[in-house]
Amino acid sequence: MLISRGEKVFHFVNAILLLILSFSILYPFLHILAVSLNDGNDAMSRGVVLWPRKFSLAAYELVFKEPLLFHSAYVSVFRTVVGTLINLIGTAVIAYVLANRQLLFRRTTIFLFLFTMYFNGGLIPEFLLIRSLGLYDQMAVYLLPGLVAAMPIMIMRQFFEDLPQALLESARIDGASEFRTLMRIVIPMSTPVMATMALLYAVGHWTSWYDTYFFTRNDGKLATLQGILVKILMESEAQRMASDYSSLMESMRGESKPTSEVIRMATITITTLPVLCVYPFLQKYFVSGMTLGAVKE
Repeated sequence: MLISRGEKVFHFVNAILLLILSFSILYPFLHILAVSLNDGNDAMSRGVVLWPRKFSLAAYELVFKEPLLFHSAYVSVFRTVVGTLINLIGTAVIAYVLANRQLLFRRTTIFLFLFTMYFNGGLIPEFLLIRSLGLYDQMAVYLLPGLVAAMPIMIMRQFFEDLPQALLESARIDGASEFRTLMRIVIPMSTPVMATMALLYAVGHWTSWYDTYFFTRNDGKLATLQGILVKILMESEAQRMASDYSSLMESMRGESKPTSEVIRMATITITTLPVLCVYPFLQKYFVSGMTLGAVKE
């Protein structure tokens, strides 16, 4: 089949626009990585764009010298895996119940969930509630308070409502319980939305750090990786003003310590890298989820 000149021009322009868009998406990550691998004083004086001008691993050496780093990484991985699993179970069960149009007080229940998206009690009531429930300085404080969220429930509920209802009715006629219908029929048909919600919950668990500071003691037993990285960053920021003169003298002697900016970029890289490694395995489910509603009978 012959391709006209107009189609060739269109494909060429389309390719150029996609390349520009891809570069604009990749540029922030490349810039962060380049700054984290550059010498601190050199990055502060002349700036870094896409490639480290004066290669240095000082920022990563400083981060990995933290004695609680690997223990906190274990806590974060455990929290992310277990927390995401129970989040998916709780969200799927509630969304399946709310997807039943014959549920009593369905609209009122949905309104109560939506209300929590816009209003909350604040940090102090949340802290007092967690202490009264005995969750303070317990692993459960990372898992139970955020067991379900309103937005994932609404998204999953809508997805369940769009499934073929005749298939669910046939399962009930054959004697399947609601739980069996959910586990054997609904969830296997809802892989795209389950993968999307899994990534949403997992990123929330992996990047959370404030609950480490507010709801655990400072002994490091339950410190998450992000909590440790934030502590390192805050310490470097606090010492920045006091160390400007000494950093200048060290740079004149050929020595250099990582600046707060370089440490910040290194912590961002360490936090983001696991998410970037997991995303390609879930991408196919996102694509199938976007095309699922494209074909109608």
